[in-house]
Amino acid sequence: MEDEYPLLLDTFLSDSQLRLNELHRSRDLVELGHAAHSFKGSSGNMGALRLAQLCSELEQYCRQGTLEGVDAHVQRIDGEFALVLELYAEERARFPR
Repeated sequence: MEDEYPLLLDTFLSDSQLRLNELHRSRDLVELGHAAHSFKGSSGNMGALRLAQLCSELEQYCRQGTLEGVDAHVQRIDGEFALVLELYAEERARFPR
């Protein structure tokens, strides 16, 4: 795992940006719920537990069946992801390419 850690970071950083974009584009509750679920899993696997929790909350909110308030949930995820992105980008910089 140690040798693969930089690749894991690269994958998480690029994949997470795609998942965040999905959250912003989605206006269908099922699609949004799937995107939140996927983002939750990858965030949790990488130790970004607050981000995973926010994604879990969005996923649960989607199950309730309304789009009202979704933007506020996505904005909270945006804010947390900005913090995670900065920390993980710094972590990635520790390893030569």
